[in-house]
Amino acid sequence: MHRRTIVRIATALIATALSYRYAPAAAAETVRFNSATYQDFRQLLSGQGPTDQVSITAQLEFPDQAKDRYPAVVIVHTLGGYRDANEGWHAAELRKAGFATLTYDGFVSRGTTGAAWSRKGQGWWPSGVSDAYAALRLLATHPKIDARRIGIMGFSYGGEVAHLAAFATLKAAFSPDGAGFAAHVAYYPAGIFGAAAGPAAYTGSPVLMLLGDSDDNLPLAKVESYLSYAQAAGHPAPIETVVYPGAYHAWTVSTLGAPQFYPQYGSAKKCPLILLGPDRPELLVAGRSAPFDPDTFQTCRSQAPGYTMGFNEAARAKAVTDAVGFLVKHLQTAP
Repeated sequence: MHRRTIVRIATALIATALSYRYAPAAAAETVRFNSATYQDFRQLLSGQGPTDQVSITAQLEFPDQAKDRYPAVVIVHTLGGYRDANEGWHAAELRKAGFATLTYDGFVSRGTTGAAWSRKGQGWWPSGVSDAYAALRLLATHPKIDARRIGIMGFSYGGEVAHLAAFATLKAAFSPDGAGFAAHVAYYPAGIFGAAAGPAAYTGSPVLMLLGDSDDNLPLAKVESYLSYAQAAGHPAPIETVVYPGAYHAWTVSTLGAPQFYPQYGSAKKCPLILLGPDRPELLVAGRSAPFDPDTFQTCRSQAPGYTMGFNEAARAKAVTDAVGFLVKHLQTAP
């Protein structure tokens, strides 16, 4: 064999070897996990079984840089369900920062929409947390995921789920083996629930809450009142907040365009927070816990329906930088 031919073959073999060594991680995997559907939190916290079971299809995607194991983030969608323009866009940004991402649509998997389900009661909240913990269990057993470094990020409905997943009572209900999220990012959550103040109200993992100062669905005063309540009780919530000027609800959704009021959507902006703890739910009224009255809560929702939504590119750009920095700190640099 000629020397020149041998050199060409050797060069080709080396190039092939290098291409395998530096090949990007698998682009995506379609995976499934089993979750449950509940009527409301009372059904869950009283120890009753779920109303139904559901199988959810999800997309697990990896960063381009090859690693043995990745930190990961579960991404929970808005009331409108999964959108490439929002959840997909943020998932891509997270993968650029080195995180594997899991996205899904819990509404589609149940044959419904968020708007339709919201009219049937409060079942979508415990069901959403059930989905999140089921996704966590799936990721924790995946050979390419570091089970110690799994976070959750959500938007509006999903932001509320991301916050709820940090409640110790719900972690105990959905994850009896003790597995939990290492970090929580809640973009403009719905502002319906809080944890009843106590020495172990939260799991101990940090929560980043990203809020708009023009969000008329979750007024800043409502968040501040909750944080003050927990502080005064001697059990501060592990929540860090960042506020973005000129940002209305859903300000990360690029398909929305200019701010517009949507009267058809329900809002709890005038309602007291529902406090969840080891016992029955309560309400946060004037800085103190009060007995839960479902009729009172429904009345306050009917008094002020609707809220404004609009895309804010500057707020989204700043927020994704803040969210990625928070997740890098708590997931990629975790021991």
